[in-house]
Amino acid sequence: MPAKPHRRGHDIIVIGASAGGVGALTKLAADLPPNFPASVFIVVHTSPTSIGLPAVIGRNAQLPVGYAKNGEKIQTGHIYVAQSDLHLLIHGKRMLLSRGPRQNGHRPALDPLFRTAALAYGARVVGVVLTGYLDDGTAGLGAIKARNGITVVQDPDDAAVGDMPRSALQNVKVDYCAPLEDIGPLLIRLANKRTKSKKGSPVMEKINFHPTEMEKKFGAPTSFVCPECNGPLWETESGKSLQFRCHVGHSYSPDSLLAEQDYSLERVLWSAVRIMEERAALLRRLSKQSQHRFVGRRGSFGSRAEQLEKDARTLRKLVNGN
Repeated sequence: MPAKPHRRGHDIIVIGASAGGVGALTKLAADLPPNFPASVFIVVHTSPTSIGLPAVIGRNAQLPVGYAKNGEKIQTGHIYVAQSDLHLLIHGKRMLLSRGPRQNGHRPALDPLFRTAALAYGARVVGVVLTGYLDDGTAGLGAIKARNGITVVQDPDDAAVGDMPRSALQNVKVDYCAPLEDIGPLLIRLANKRTKSKKGSPVMEKINFHPTEMEKKFGAPTSFVCPECNGPLWETESGKSLQFRCHVGHSYSPDSLLAEQDYSLERVLWSAVRIMEERAALLRRLSKQSQHRFVGRRGSFGSRAEQLEKDARTLRKLVNGN
């Protein structure tokens, strides 16, 4: 008779949050008991200068909370927090930190952690998306679901910002949608609920592809360009999980790509305002000196400056939305 497969709980828990997430994570960490039989990995969208996040999240926690370290072995009953400006990845029994390309405009981002956890541990993974803007984590939850892991989102009406949970609900067949106060007890039940064990995979997802590899894998690129590096974007997933990525590895959901395009457009428009106003100032200066150095051109300088100033005012109103 063949041996029965070893069974253990959902002992790899990956959690992501953005706006409003620090308070939510502090509450959630405090709800986990000291004998919690799982490892917890947290990504929060933070600025590159953010410091002291584990101390804040762990101030009421009964489990040790600290920054994840590159190559560190995963330990049960620990909470690991992604460092600022570094993706947190799971590779077999260890964690890896990477300054790889931004995903959905963020580093660290939820999707890389969720995908690598799903690849390494399959059905043992629980993915949790909490409060935040846009939709980072949606594709990652899809990857967890595809490998028979458990997916959880905070109730959008309970979240400080409901965009990320709402996107996950719209695009992934989520297992649980619950208010924050119920997620801690849910994780405790899942960590103790037995499931088929899956050994960690030594395989890491490939991030960088040569353009010819991208065309072979995904076909011709779209007409869109990457907001980060201006390279062509390929459509790598279709349907509800639509994703775009360049061969360098920057990747975007539709909402994230639209947001990045908005930022790029705003930067270009403000740059145009600056150039117009600087050029008008130069023309005004030349107009004052024209009686000595640019005879006959004073009127021309003045009228051109006036038109540029008028155009700059119009553009300012457009960018400011008034």
